[in-house]
Amino acid sequence: MKRISLLFACVLLPLAGWGQLSSRYRVPFPKALPVADTVSLLVIGDVMMHRGQIAADYSCFLRDLAPLVEQADFRVANMEFSLGGEPYTGYPCFSAPDAYARYVKDLGFNVFLVANNHIFDRGEAGLRRTLCIYRDSLQVPYTGIGAKPLLLEKKGLRIALVNFTYGLNGHVRGEQPRVNRMDGETVRKTIEDARSEGAHFVIALPHWGEEYRLRHSPEQETWAEFLVACGVDAIVGAHPHVVQDTTHIRGVPVLYSLGNAVSNMSAPNTRLELAVTLRFVRDLVQGGQRMLEPELTFLWCTLPGKLTASYATIRVQEWATRRSEWLIPSDYDNMLETLARVRRETGIGQ
Repeated sequence: MKRISLLFACVLLPLAGWGQLSSRYRVPFPKALPVADTVSLLVIGDVMMHRGQIAADYSCFLRDLAPLVEQADFRVANMEFSLGGEPYTGYPCFSAPDAYARYVKDLGFNVFLVANNHIFDRGEAGLRRTLCIYRDSLQVPYTGIGAKPLLLEKKGLRIALVNFTYGLNGHVRGEQPRVNRMDGETVRKTIEDARSEGAHFVIALPHWGEEYRLRHSPEQETWAEFLVACGVDAIVGAHPHVVQDTTHIRGVPVLYSLGNAVSNMSAPNTRLELAVTLRFVRDLVQGGQRMLEPELTFLWCTLPGKLTASYATIRVQEWATRRSEWLIPSDYDNMLETLARVRRETGIGQ
Protein backbone atom coordinates (compact mmCIF):
# COMPACT_ATOMS: atom_id res chain seq x y z
CA MET A 1 0.00 0.00 0.00
CA LYS A 2 2.83 2.41 0.77
CA ARG A 3 4.37 1.67 -2.61
CA ILE A 4 1.20 2.64 -4.41
CA SER A 5 1.06 5.90 -2.46
CA LEU A 6 4.67 6.66 -3.37
CA LEU A 7 3.89 6.23 -7.05
CA PHE A 8 1.02 8.67 -6.87
CA ALA A 9 3.24 11.11 -5.03
CA CYS A 10 5.77 10.98 -7.85
CA VAL A 11 3.08 11.75 -10.37
CA LEU A 12 2.02 14.83 -8.38
CA LEU A 13 5.54 16.27 -8.11
CA PRO A 14 6.09 19.67 -9.76
CA LEU A 15 7.48 19.51 -13.31
CA ALA A 16 10.97 20.54 -12.23
CA GLY A 17 11.10 17.80 -9.66
CA TRP A 18 9.73 15.30 -12.16
CA GLY A 19 12.43 16.29 -14.59
CA GLN A 20 15.11 15.57 -12.02
CA LEU A 21 13.50 12.29 -11.05
CA SER A 22 13.07 11.14 -14.64
CA SER A 23 16.64 12.00 -15.56
CA ARG A 24 17.93 10.17 -12.54
CA TYR A 25 15.83 7.07 -12.98
CA ARG A 26 15.40 7.06 -16.77
CA VAL A 27 14.59 3.71 -18.35
CA PRO A 28 15.19 4.15 -22.09
CA PHE A 29 12.87 2.59 -24.63
CA PRO A 30 14.43 -0.10 -26.81
CA LYS A 31 15.81 1.31 -30.04
CA ALA A 32 13.60 0.61 -33.05
CA LEU A 33 15.10 -2.10 -35.19
CA PRO A 34 15.55 -1.15 -38.87
CA VAL A 35 13.34 -3.36 -40.99
CA ALA A 36 14.24 -2.46 -44.58
CA ASP A 37 15.89 0.04 -46.85
CA THR A 38 13.96 1.07 -49.96
CA VAL A 39 15.41 2.54 -53.13
CA SER A 40 13.17 3.81 -55.91
CA LEU A 41 13.75 4.34 -59.61
CA LEU A 42 11.46 6.49 -61.80
CA VAL A 43 11.46 5.98 -65.58
CA ILE A 44 9.72 8.18 -68.14
CA GLY A 45 9.37 7.64 -71.87
CA ASP A 46 10.64 9.51 -74.92
CA VAL A 47 11.76 13.08 -74.24
CA MET A 48 11.36 14.56 -77.71
CA MET A 49 12.29 17.91 -79.29
CA HIS A 50 10.18 18.43 -82.39
CA ARG A 51 10.47 21.60 -84.44
CA GLY A 52 7.52 23.22 -82.69
CA GLN A 53 9.16 22.71 -79.30
CA ILE A 54 12.48 24.36 -80.11
CA ALA A 55 11.33 27.94 -79.57
CA ALA A 56 8.87 27.06 -76.80
CA ASP A 57 9.23 27.76 -73.09
CA TYR A 58 10.80 24.59 -71.64
CA SER A 59 10.01 25.45 -68.03
CA CYS A 60 6.57 23.87 -67.98
CA PHE A 61 7.30 20.83 -70.19
CA LEU A 62 7.75 18.35 -67.32
CA ARG A 63 7.13 20.57 -64.30
CA ASP A 64 3.99 18.68 -63.22
CA LEU A 65 6.10 15.55 -62.69
CA ALA A 66 7.92 17.17 -59.74
CA PRO A 67 6.12 15.07 -57.06
CA LEU A 68 7.17 11.85 -58.81
CA VAL A 69 10.73 13.12 -59.26
CA GLU A 70 11.08 14.24 -55.64
CA GLN A 71 10.01 10.85 -54.29
CA ALA A 72 12.48 8.82 -56.36
CA ASP A 73 16.15 8.17 -55.69
CA PHE A 74 17.01 7.69 -59.37
CA ARG A 75 15.13 9.42 -62.18
CA VAL A 76 15.64 8.06 -65.69
CA ALA A 77 14.74 9.88 -68.94
CA ASN A 78 15.00 8.53 -72.48
CA MET A 79 16.64 11.40 -74.36
CA GLU A 80 15.53 10.80 -77.94
CA PHE A 81 17.59 13.41 -79.74
CA SER A 82 21.20 14.37 -80.32
CA LEU A 83 22.91 17.55 -79.16
CA GLY A 84 24.55 18.08 -82.52
CA GLY A 85 24.66 21.87 -82.32
CA GLU A 86 23.07 24.44 -84.59
CA PRO A 87 21.06 24.53 -86.71
CA TYR A 88 18.54 23.04 -84.29
CA THR A 89 16.19 20.66 -86.06
CA GLY A 90 13.23 18.43 -85.28
CA TYR A 91 11.90 15.35 -87.04
CA PRO A 92 13.26 13.46 -88.90
CA CYS A 93 16.81 14.46 -87.92
CA PHE A 94 16.85 15.71 -84.34
CA SER A 95 19.38 18.17 -82.93
CA ALA A 96 18.15 19.89 -79.77
CA PRO A 97 19.60 22.91 -77.94
CA ASP A 98 22.03 22.06 -75.16
CA ALA A 99 19.81 24.05 -72.79
CA TYR A 100 17.05 21.49 -73.24
CA ALA A 101 19.17 18.69 -71.79
CA ARG A 102 20.19 20.99 -68.94
CA TYR A 103 16.52 21.69 -68.23
CA VAL A 104 15.79 17.95 -67.90
CA LYS A 105 18.79 17.54 -65.61
CA ASP A 106 17.88 20.58 -63.48
CA LEU A 107 14.36 19.21 -63.11
CA GLY A 108 15.92 16.29 -61.23
CA PHE A 109 16.49 13.55 -63.79
CA ASN A 110 19.86 12.05 -62.94
CA VAL A 111 20.22 9.23 -65.51
CA PHE A 112 19.91 9.62 -69.30
CA LEU A 113 19.23 6.80 -71.78
CA VAL A 114 20.95 7.28 -75.13
CA ALA A 115 20.43 4.02 -77.02
CA ASN A 116 17.64 5.01 -79.39
CA ASN A 117 17.11 5.38 -83.12
CA HIS A 118 17.69 9.17 -83.13
CA ILE A 119 20.90 9.45 -81.09
CA PHE A 120 23.00 9.19 -84.28
CA ASP A 121 20.96 11.71 -86.29
CA ARG A 122 23.96 14.07 -86.57
CA GLY A 123 26.41 11.26 -87.16
CA GLU A 124 29.46 10.33 -85.12
CA ALA A 125 30.38 13.95 -84.44
CA GLY A 126 26.91 14.65 -83.08
CA LEU A 127 27.00 11.55 -80.91
CA ARG A 128 30.40 12.44 -79.47
CA ARG A 129 29.26 15.99 -78.78
CA THR A 130 26.13 14.73 -77.03
CA LEU A 131 28.08 12.40 -74.76
CA CYS A 132 30.65 15.09 -74.02
CA ILE A 133 27.93 17.47 -72.84
CA TYR A 134 26.26 14.81 -70.70
CA ARG A 135 29.58 13.73 -69.19
CA ASP A 136 31.50 16.98 -68.81
CA SER A 137 29.05 19.88 -68.79
CA LEU A 138 26.02 18.32 -67.13
CA GLN A 139 27.79 15.49 -65.30
CA VAL A 140 24.78 13.22 -65.74
CA PRO A 141 25.37 9.45 -65.88
CA TYR A 142 24.15 7.90 -69.13
CA THR A 143 23.84 4.40 -70.51
CA GLY A 144 23.35 2.74 -73.87
CA ILE A 145 26.92 3.04 -75.13
CA GLY A 146 29.73 0.51 -75.32
CA ALA A 147 27.86 -2.64 -74.21
CA LYS A 148 28.35 -1.69 -70.56
CA PRO A 149 25.70 -1.68 -67.84
CA LEU A 150 25.24 1.42 -65.70
CA LEU A 151 25.51 0.48 -62.04
CA LEU A 152 23.56 2.62 -59.56
CA GLU A 153 24.08 2.19 -55.83
CA LYS A 154 22.25 3.51 -52.80
CA LYS A 155 21.63 2.18 -49.28
CA GLY A 156 23.62 -0.94 -50.06
CA LEU A 157 21.47 -1.83 -53.08
CA ARG A 158 23.06 -2.07 -56.51
CA ILE A 159 20.81 -1.67 -59.56
CA ALA A 160 22.13 -2.14 -63.10
CA LEU A 161 20.55 -0.55 -66.17
CA VAL A 162 20.97 -2.20 -69.58
CA ASN A 163 19.84 0.01 -72.50
CA PHE A 164 19.86 -0.92 -76.19
CA THR A 165 18.05 -0.06 -79.44
CA TYR A 166 16.72 -1.90 -82.47
CA GLY A 167 18.62 0.45 -84.83
CA LEU A 168 19.84 3.90 -85.79
CA ASN A 169 17.51 4.90 -88.63
CA GLY A 170 19.59 3.21 -91.30
CA HIS A 171 22.98 4.51 -90.22
CA VAL A 172 25.83 2.10 -90.89
CA ARG A 173 27.28 -0.10 -88.21
CA GLY A 174 30.73 0.44 -86.82
CA GLU A 175 30.25 3.92 -85.40
CA GLN A 176 32.37 4.89 -82.42
CA PRO A 177 31.39 5.28 -79.61
CA ARG A 178 29.29 2.21 -80.27
CA VAL A 179 25.58 2.50 -79.54
CA ASN A 180 24.16 -0.66 -77.95
CA ARG A 181 22.03 -2.67 -80.40
CA MET A 182 19.61 -5.57 -80.09
CA ASP A 183 22.30 -8.18 -80.56
CA GLY A 184 21.47 -11.22 -78.47
CA GLU A 185 24.94 -12.29 -77.42
CA THR A 186 26.06 -8.74 -76.65
CA VAL A 187 22.97 -8.08 -74.54
CA ARG A 188 23.40 -11.40 -72.72
CA LYS A 189 27.00 -10.59 -71.90
CA THR A 190 26.07 -7.11 -70.68
CA ILE A 191 23.56 -8.64 -68.27
CA GLU A 192 26.16 -11.17 -67.12
CA ASP A 193 28.65 -8.33 -66.60
CA ALA A 194 26.09 -6.50 -64.46
CA ARG A 195 25.74 -9.53 -62.21
CA SER A 196 29.50 -10.04 -62.01
CA GLU A 197 29.82 -6.39 -60.90
CA GLY A 198 27.55 -7.14 -57.97
CA ALA A 199 24.16 -5.94 -59.20
CA HIS A 200 21.28 -7.08 -57.01
CA PHE A 201 18.80 -6.11 -59.75
CA VAL A 202 19.13 -5.75 -63.51
CA ILE A 203 16.63 -3.61 -65.41
CA ALA A 204 16.45 -3.93 -69.21
CA LEU A 205 15.47 -0.76 -71.06
CA PRO A 206 15.00 -1.68 -74.74
CA HIS A 207 14.14 0.76 -77.51
CA TRP A 208 11.97 -1.53 -79.63
CA GLY A 209 8.58 -2.36 -81.10
CA GLU A 210 6.21 -1.07 -83.78
CA GLU A 211 5.27 2.59 -83.67
CA TYR A 212 1.68 3.57 -82.78
CA ARG A 213 0.64 -0.01 -81.94
CA LEU A 214 -1.07 -0.42 -78.54
CA ARG A 215 -0.18 -4.11 -78.32
CA HIS A 216 3.32 -5.52 -78.36
CA SER A 217 4.69 -7.30 -81.41
CA PRO A 218 5.77 -10.97 -81.65
CA GLU A 219 9.39 -9.78 -81.87
CA GLN A 220 9.05 -7.85 -78.61
CA GLU A 221 7.60 -10.92 -76.91
CA THR A 222 10.44 -13.11 -78.18
CA TRP A 223 12.96 -10.60 -76.89
CA ALA A 224 11.17 -10.30 -73.56
CA GLU A 225 11.34 -14.07 -73.12
CA PHE A 226 15.05 -13.93 -73.97
CA LEU A 227 15.74 -11.14 -71.47
CA VAL A 228 13.91 -12.99 -68.71
CA ALA A 229 15.94 -16.12 -69.51
CA CYS A 230 19.08 -13.98 -69.19
CA GLY A 231 18.04 -13.05 -65.66
CA VAL A 232 16.70 -9.49 -65.77
CA ASP A 233 14.35 -8.38 -62.99
CA ALA A 234 12.19 -5.96 -65.00
CA ILE A 235 11.75 -4.78 -68.59
CA VAL A 236 10.71 -1.21 -69.37
CA GLY A 237 10.46 -0.39 -73.08
CA ALA A 238 10.18 2.69 -75.28
CA HIS A 239 9.96 3.76 -78.96
CA PRO A 240 6.35 3.05 -80.14
CA HIS A 241 5.29 6.58 -78.99
CA VAL A 242 2.16 5.09 -77.41
CA VAL A 243 1.48 3.12 -74.25
CA GLN A 244 1.54 -0.62 -74.85
CA ASP A 245 0.25 -3.53 -72.79
CA THR A 246 2.01 -4.92 -69.73
CA THR A 247 2.48 -8.44 -68.42
CA HIS A 248 4.59 -10.73 -66.24
CA ILE A 249 6.85 -13.43 -67.65
CA ARG A 250 7.76 -15.96 -64.96
CA GLY A 251 7.31 -13.27 -62.34
CA VAL A 252 9.26 -10.58 -64.20
CA PRO A 253 7.21 -7.43 -64.93
CA VAL A 254 7.26 -6.34 -68.58
CA LEU A 255 6.15 -2.87 -69.65
CA TYR A 256 6.38 -3.01 -73.41
CA SER A 257 6.20 0.76 -73.96
CA LEU A 258 5.79 3.85 -71.78
CA GLY A 259 5.01 6.02 -74.79
CA ASN A 260 6.32 9.57 -74.96
CA ALA A 261 7.26 11.86 -72.09
CA VAL A 262 6.88 15.13 -73.98
CA SER A 263 6.52 15.72 -77.72
CA ASN A 264 4.66 17.64 -80.42
CA MET A 265 2.80 14.53 -81.56
CA SER A 266 -0.95 14.66 -82.02
CA ALA A 267 -1.73 11.33 -83.72
CA PRO A 268 -4.25 9.14 -81.85
CA ASN A 269 -2.96 7.82 -78.50
CA THR A 270 0.45 9.53 -78.76
CA ARG A 271 -0.32 12.10 -76.07
CA LEU A 272 -1.19 9.54 -73.37
CA GLU A 273 1.90 8.27 -71.56
CA LEU A 274 3.16 6.33 -68.58
CA ALA A 275 5.72 6.91 -65.87
CA VAL A 276 6.80 3.87 -63.87
CA THR A 277 8.33 3.74 -60.40
CA LEU A 278 10.26 0.62 -59.45
CA ARG A 279 10.96 0.07 -55.75
CA PHE A 280 13.69 -2.18 -54.40
CA VAL A 281 13.88 -3.35 -50.79
CA ARG A 282 16.81 -4.61 -48.75
CA ASP A 283 15.73 -6.37 -45.56
CA LEU A 284 18.13 -5.36 -42.78
CA VAL A 285 16.91 -7.98 -40.33
CA GLN A 286 16.16 -11.08 -42.36
CA GLY A 287 18.60 -10.29 -45.15
CA GLY A 288 18.00 -10.46 -48.90
CA GLN A 289 16.51 -8.11 -51.49
CA ARG A 290 13.26 -7.95 -53.41
CA MET A 291 11.52 -5.72 -55.92
CA LEU A 292 8.00 -4.48 -55.26
CA GLU A 293 5.23 -4.34 -57.85
CA PRO A 294 5.81 -1.49 -60.34
CA GLU A 295 3.71 1.62 -59.79
CA LEU A 296 2.28 3.18 -62.96
CA THR A 297 1.20 6.79 -63.40
CA PHE A 298 -0.73 7.88 -66.48
CA LEU A 299 0.43 11.16 -68.03
CA TRP A 300 -0.98 13.44 -70.73
CA CYS A 301 1.01 15.80 -72.93
CA THR A 302 -0.93 19.01 -73.51
CA LEU A 303 -0.05 21.02 -76.59
CA PRO A 304 0.30 24.82 -76.70
CA GLY A 305 -2.98 26.64 -76.17
CA LYS A 306 -4.80 23.61 -74.76
CA LEU A 307 -4.04 23.98 -71.03
CA THR A 308 -1.10 26.40 -70.97
CA ALA A 309 0.66 28.60 -73.49
CA SER A 310 3.35 25.94 -74.00
CA TYR A 311 3.71 22.15 -73.84
CA ALA A 312 3.00 20.57 -70.46
CA THR A 313 3.02 16.92 -69.44
CA ILE A 314 0.56 16.42 -66.58
CA ARG A 315 -0.48 13.59 -64.27
CA VAL A 316 -3.94 12.48 -65.40
CA GLN A 317 -5.20 11.63 -61.93
CA GLU A 318 -4.28 15.07 -60.58
CA TRP A 319 -6.18 16.81 -63.39
CA ALA A 320 -9.09 14.42 -63.84
CA THR A 321 -11.63 16.74 -62.14
CA ARG A 322 -10.27 20.10 -63.35
CA ARG A 323 -11.94 20.55 -66.73
CA SER A 324 -12.71 24.18 -66.00
CA GLU A 325 -8.97 25.01 -65.97
CA TRP A 326 -8.45 24.01 -69.60
CA LEU A 327 -8.15 26.79 -72.12
CA ILE A 328 -9.83 24.39 -74.56
CA PRO A 329 -12.04 22.04 -72.48
CA SER A 330 -12.48 19.63 -75.38
CA ASP A 331 -8.83 18.65 -74.87
CA TYR A 332 -9.74 17.54 -71.36
CA ASP A 333 -12.43 15.34 -72.91
CA ASN A 334 -9.86 14.01 -75.38
CA MET A 335 -7.58 13.08 -72.48
CA LEU A 336 -10.25 11.03 -70.69
CA GLU A 337 -11.49 9.42 -73.90
CA THR A 338 -7.93 8.44 -74.83
CA LEU A 339 -7.30 7.07 -71.35
CA ALA A 340 -10.41 4.89 -71.53
CA ARG A 341 -9.52 3.64 -75.01
CA VAL A 342 -5.89 2.83 -74.20
CA ARG A 343 -6.82 1.10 -70.95
CA ARG A 344 -9.39 -0.98 -72.78
CA GLU A 345 -6.95 -1.95 -75.56
CA THR A 346 -3.95 -2.63 -73.34
CA GLY A 347 -5.74 -4.04 -70.30
CA ILE A 348 -3.80 -1.73 -67.93
CA GLY A 349 -5.82 -1.21 -64.79
CA GLN A 350 -8.73 -3.34 -65.99
